[in-house]
Amino acid sequence: MSEQSALEKFQTLPAAVREKVETAISDAKIELKLRVGLMLADQKETAEHKVTTAGRVGAKSGEVSELTVIMPLKSDGAARLRKFFKVIDGNLAGAGQVGTLHNMRFVFLENDTKLLFATAYDGEWDPYIDDFATKIPEFMDYLFRNVEGWPGIASPDVKDFIVKYQIPAEAWFVSHPNLTVAEANRLKRQDETVQSFLADLN
Repeated sequence: MSEQSALEKFQTLPAAVREKVETAISDAKIELKLRVGLMLADQKETAEHKVTTAGRVGAKSGEVSELTVIMPLKSDGAARLRKFFKVIDGNLAGAGQVGTLHNMRFVFLENDTKLLFATAYDGEWDPYIDDFATKIPEFMDYLFRNVEGWPGIASPDVKDFIVKYQIPAEAWFVSHPNLTVAEANRLKRQDETVQSFLADLN
């Protein structure tokens, strides 16, 4: 699309949307202004992807929430964690016991002095942390004992410890914000049943 075409299309957006875009990103190219304007004008999509709070801390879109922490590692923490991750080939499949967990990742930062832990999950923050404490406590304590000051997943202080290092997302997007892990698993089983039925017909 040419710059002129983008400008013409931008001018057809509601005045309130154009003003909001111009106020926030006046220095952007017209193509970006148009994309943002079209997004803001699409009330259905905006409502579907509305970002709210995940409870105590963090962002939530639909049913899916995010949690990102950056914690200081003990002097040998990165080496110990790397050894463990190598043994399991970087595969954290056992974490699936937490039935609301979409994904999680561990990243070493600042010359192995800090650990970034990021995860996406269904629902609210407090029940999610409780799930880790009840479903995979040994796993959590083995990993996070490499963090300075880790109180233990069963400690009454663990939530305050996590909040101390959590960095809430400033922006958050989820492709399918209302698709929970349970619903995704149900759809997967349904698809397998249908595929099996179709295979039997052939």
